[in-house]
Amino acid sequence: MSETKRVFIIVLDSFGIGEAPDAAKFHDEGSNTLGSIAKAEEFDTPNLKKLGMFNIDGVTAGEKEKEPAGSYGRMTERSQGKDTTIGHWEIAGIISQEPLPTYPEGFPDEILDEFKKQTGRGILCNKPYSGTDVIRDFGKQHVETGDLIVYTSADSVFQIAAHEEVVPLEELYRYCRIAREILTGKHSVGRVIARPFAGEYPDYKRTPHRHDFSLLPPAKTMLDCLDEAGLDTIGVGKIYDIFAGKSIQKTTTIVNNNDGMIQTLKAQQDEFHGLCFVNLVDFDMVYGHRNDVKGYARAATEFDVQLGQFMEAMRPDDVLIITADHGCDPGTPSTDHSREYTPMLIYGQGIKAGVSIGTRDTFADIAATVLDLFGLKGEIAGTSFLGEVAK
Repeated sequence: MSETKRVFIIVLDSFGIGEAPDAAKFHDEGSNTLGSIAKAEEFDTPNLKKLGMFNIDGVTAGEKEKEPAGSYGRMTERSQGKDTTIGHWEIAGIISQEPLPTYPEGFPDEILDEFKKQTGRGILCNKPYSGTDVIRDFGKQHVETGDLIVYTSADSVFQIAAHEEVVPLEELYRYCRIAREILTGKHSVGRVIARPFAGEYPDYKRTPHRHDFSLLPPAKTMLDCLDEAGLDTIGVGKIYDIFAGKSIQKTTTIVNNNDGMIQTLKAQQDEFHGLCFVNLVDFDMVYGHRNDVKGYARAATEFDVQLGQFMEAMRPDDVLIITADHGCDPGTPSTDHSREYTPMLIYGQGIKAGVSIGTRDTFADIAATVLDLFGLKGEIAGTSFLGEVAK
């Protein structure tokens, strides 16, 4: 194939396509995010269909494309987890043998006592909680006392919610950095997350000023390999946060999926040589965790329109890869992430149409393929599938 100049990876956060072989280990039997949303009348994704989404092994939703424009496959997560951090790290070439720590009973005193000492503030909640429910239930007390709302979820996260008029943003971010320094060793959670909110009781609303403070990736990623080779690395959405900024030269924050694709379309107009890595978080954060099947389906439909715009504007030396980092089936009683296969769609003038790469045994094959597209080798996990799909 001709030399690739730009690769765009778009991660549809939580867009799983059916339970993984080890789903029972994660209590996710029967999960199928795509299967749940495809039943909704709001779901209409002709461009995903055109690329081969419904031709992927094991996908029974939707109608197969007779002549797919892209090549496609099903990715299996090898890492011991089903969260955003581990999923993205694996896409980038790291297989995590140990799960990140979670706290279903809340954080231990040894963590919270040190946190209270260094921040000078008390603690409210300290248990797994919905982000919207926690400010409803503890927001008034927080405003009255100045105590911080600390909570977690099924993921490896330490979340701090605070009203922006009680705790200014920079102070909240400083508290998160304190927590990040405390949470080391066996307590090395994947992310410390600032969750600011505003408004008057009882109508508190989260603001768009969320910020994630992530662990540094524990090994080399494809981003490191590209950076070392002098290629450009661009993050859109929370990619910068997920990788703690490592080897990401330029980043653009977004406010929602629609804005994420607007920023990606803008990046597509720029001159660069390397990777644009995109995360669209609304699928997971706004719809998956809230069991909103119709909203998730509608978001997929809206994305598909912008995907069509992106495909039309692609250059001859561009390659597009669409994938996901885990599942979050809105059609099951669970509001947590689900252990699922993820899709892989790859498209461009230098990519064959209609090739199935079957079922791959790690997300890291995407990282190896990206490096292969640029003629690079790297000390990362994964096996390239470029030889199967390149013209």
